Order: sequence, then structure tokens, then C-alpha cells
Amino acid sequence: MSGWFQSLFADPYGTPAMVRRLLVEHAYAHRRLYAVAFVLMGVSAGATAISAYLLGDIINQAYVHRSFPGIVAVGLLAVLIFAVRGAATYGHSVLLSRVANKVVASNQRQLFDKLLKENLSFFADRHSSEFIARLTTGAAAASQSLNLLINAVGRDLFTLIGLVTVMFVQDPVICLITLLVVPPAMILLRKLVRRIRSIARKQFDFNARIIETMQEALQGIRVVKAFTLEDEMHRRLDASVRDIEGESNKWARVANRASPLMETLGGFAIAGAIIYGGYRVVEAGATPGEFFSFIAAFLLALPSAKHLARLNIELNSQLVGVRVLFEVLDSPSGEPDEVHKPPLALSTARVEFADVRFGYRPDEPVLRGMSFVAEPGKVTALVGPSGGGKSTVLNLILRFYEIEAGAITIDGQDIAAVSRGSLRGQIAYVGQNVHLFRGTVRENIELGKLGATDAEIVAAAKAAHAHDFIMGFPAGYDTPVGEHGFQLSGGQRQRISIARALIKDAPVILLDEATAALDSESERHVQEAIAELCKGRTTIVIAHRLSTIMHADRILVIEGGLVAEQGRHDELLRKGGRYASFYRLQLSEQAAPSAAVVTLAR
Repeated sequence: MSGWFQSLFADPYGTPAMVRRLLVEHAYAHRRLYAVAFVLMGVSAGATAISAYLLGDIINQAYVHRSFPGIVAVGLLAVLIFAVRGAATYGHSVLLSRVANKVVASNQRQLFDKLLKENLSFFADRHSSEFIARLTTGAAAASQSLNLLINAVGRDLFTLIGLVTVMFVQDPVICLITLLVVPPAMILLRKLVRRIRSIARKQFDFNARIIETMQEALQGIRVVKAFTLEDEMHRRLDASVRDIEGESNKWARVANRASPLMETLGGFAIAGAIIYGGYRVVEAGATPGEFFSFIAAFLLALPSAKHLARLNIELNSQLVGVRVLFEVLDSPSGEPDEVHKPPLALSTARVEFADVRFGYRPDEPVLRGMSFVAEPGKVTALVGPSGGGKSTVLNLILRFYEIEAGAITIDGQDIAAVSRGSLRGQIAYVGQNVHLFRGTVRENIELGKLGATDAEIVAAAKAAHAHDFIMGFPAGYDTPVGEHGFQLSGGQRQRISIARALIKDAPVILLDEATAALDSESERHVQEAIAELCKGRTTIVIAHRLSTIMHADRILVIEGGLVAEQGRHDELLRKGGRYASFYRLQLSEQAAPSAAVVTLAR
């Protein structure tokens, strides 16, 4: 027996295990509110059962005893019973809604916290729409599953027990006859559950695809309109909508097969009750009140019986959403808590790579034993062809990924041995693709130092050469930046991101081609801001335009995951190696457009 019980819960995402987990992790935390709700459900169920019993008394008072005062008394009692049932129903409905809202909020917080603890590789092969679907569908499905279980026990089961008790009191034989339909109903309903689970999972996947298509179309609306892709986007969305419509129709057909089954079996049961009950009234002299009370109790019990019969179908449909939520919550965190690790303690901020090896995928190395030193307070520039490993260097310093071999140290401390929070707290990062958050200019700069004063924000903006254009807006620092900062130009966004880095006042600066996508005028302003940012700080900069790093203290040519050359600009040109080749190539590329312009002018 114990082996069977263990096998029942062996699958952590099977229905029994999921139900137990919901009860332990969520229901138990709100057990007091659930207990009150159960009491109110019991009161409501009792009132329903008494109302069915009173119907027989009304019939007898009217047709057997011919007592008008008796009818008045029963009528007044009915008013009290229905008032009590209404109050109890209101009470447990409000309580269950409050608990459901708490469960949804708790799951949304847990999932978001879990996603924040993942490293970048976790998101590399997933679309953000998947997590939006998991956050909305999964969090709600947990509360809906609990409500199904609680209502099934507290409302439907209590009501059914009360009404069956009335039926048994009025006539035990008819009660047993009607209960004979239960076993065949359970056997037939079990066959529907597996189909429902498969269909519900497909519904979730197609829903996620709809969100994905819509999100990509709206975020890339410039490209959609520039390339007249409206019809293609419509075709993609229409395909997903058509798929989910088909699965929803399939779910409706399968899930609602229970209704004709229960109605037919209920018809057999009520026919047997009517025939036998009528026989007892006509031939055996039973009171008509008993007969009508029994029929009323049976008809009132039928909806609760159907709800309980459909419980397994509806529960398995909802548990699909719970599974997709728990799958993420249960996966090992890519960035687990490191409270046990010491914080990074900086003195000069000397960064060193020592024979570092790393690859994003197995057997595809990106860094093949890279070694270099970024000296304190100096600018170290990384140049070289795309795919050589330049951006990977910055990713590894920030510990977005963990290295496979070697060591990265700052002031002699292995960054893998210190807490991520303390490491990232000492680094300011400015990327090529600037991400501004929803809110105002002020709020985006303040993200570099939460709780910064207005004076600090203005000082950072001035140092980033952003103050003048900010004050040119009617709302100044309270100007909304729009989604992803698209209310601003590329150069304006970049200077706000530099102000965000400046206000952080970190000793280590990482710049990832911060001017590559800017025009000459914007680049000049951003370069002035970057020069202010790098003063006295250890800076590692990735540069596409070699003209922007000619005055760097050290230039590293990164190629094939290794440092191919290093030195100052003039030294590397004299060597005539890879850097000199890159430099001559860029000069020729810059000259070619100029010649083309002259030719077109002629």
C-alpha cells in the first residue's frame, strides 16, 4: 500500500503531487481564512438542505393538515433561512477572492524574483513573451486551482452531503437507487482527463506565441512599417490565433462531454425516484410532502454533483498553468544567493585576466586562454574583428557568465570568490544599445544611485553633457522618456546612460562601443561625456572606430579569443601588425564614401 502511495506522488508534476504542493505551499499559509470560509460554506449548505426539507413541510401543511398558520410559520422560517444562506455565500465568496488575490500576488513576486536570479544564458534561447505568459497564466492558475478544490469540498460536497441526508431521511430506498448512477459516471469521466491535459498545454503554448508575435511587431514597428511587413505580421498572428481557436474548440468539445453524460444519468435517477416515490404516495399511503421534499433535494443536489464530477477535468486544465509556473520556480537558479561570500574590497581597481577560457556552448570556445592587465586609473581599449571575444570580456567581468578555466581578479581578488552584488556595485556599464526604463529622465539617471538628490542628478547630467538638452524639454528632468527611451534621440539616450553611470561613481568603467551607432555631432558630445566618466577610473572600452581610442593608455587587439597584440597607438602602428592593418582599412573605408560623394556631385 505504501508503495502505491509513493508511486502516486512520484511524478512531481502529476496531478496528486501538484494538488498536495498547492495545499502545502499556499492553502496552509491561509488556513485561518480558509477555515472561516469552510464554516460559512457549511452554513450555506445547511440552509440549502433545510430549504429542501421545508418544501415537504409546506406541502403537508397545505394539503394534508390544511393549516394556514402552519404555512405562515414555514414561510417566515424560509425568509430567515434564505437570508442566512445569502450572507454566508457572500462571506465565503469574499474570503476566497481575497485569498486568491494573495496567492496570485505571491506567485507573481516569486516568479519575477526567480527570473532576476537567472544568468544571461537562461534567457538566450527563450523569448520574453514566454515569461509574460507564465507570469500571468501560471500565477492565476494556482489561485483558480485552489478555489476549485476549496469550492468542491466546502460548497459542492457540503451541499451534496446535506441534500443526500435529506433524501435519505425522506426515503432511504429511493436515495440508494439514485446513487447507483455514480460509479458509471466516474468511470466515463476519467477517460476525458488525459485529453484535457494535452489540449490545455497546447492552449498555453499558442497563447505564448500570440504574445510573442504581438510584442515583436510592436517593438519593431519601425521595421514593420519601413519594410511594409504589416501583412506578414498579420499572417503570423492569424496563424497562432487560428491554432488556439482550434484547440479551444477541441477543449470545449471534450470538456463538455460530461454535461450530456451527467444529464442522462441524472434523468435515469430522477425517473427511478419519481416512479418509486409516486408508487409509495399512491399505493402505500406515504405523505406527498416526503415525495416533493425528496424530489426538491435531488434537483438541488444535481448541480453540485455535476460540479464534483467535472472537478477532475477542470482541475487538470488549470494545473497546466500551475505546472508552467512551477517549472521555472523549481529550476536551479543561474545566479544563486551568495550571502556567504565576502564582498569585493577595492584599493586601486587593477583588473587582470589570467589564462581565461570560456565558451557559450560546449566545444565552441570563445576565449582560448586570454591574459591581460587593465591598469588602475588607465584606459584599456579592446579592438579586433567581430566574434573575437571583446564583448565576452565585459560579460565575464560582470559575471553574466562563469568562466571555465583560469581566473579574473580585481586587486588580486578572484571575482568568482566574492559576491556578485558587491562586484557589480563597483562597476559602471555603458553599452552600445542603451536601455532606458519607463519613467522620466530624472528617474532613469537616479537608477545609477537610488535615492540620489536632485543636486547629484543635475551634476551627473552636466558632467555627461546632457543638462542643456534636458532643460530644453518643457518638463525638463520630469520629461517621460517613453518605452525604451524612444522619445529621445540616440545621442540623448546615450548621454543619459552615461549620466546614470557617472552618478554611480564606480571605480571600474566598462564601455561597449558606446558611440558606434551615433552621428558625428552626437559622437562628439558622447565622447566628451565619456572622457568625464573615465577620469581617474579603471576603464575597459570596446571600440569599433579606432579614432575614438587612439589616446588610450593600452590597446589590446583581440582575435580568435586571444590577445594578438598590445601597446599604445603609435607603438602598434610602428609594428605594422594586425592593428596597423585595421587602422589602414578604416582609413580607406572612410575615404571611399567621400570619393563617392564627390562622384555623385559631379
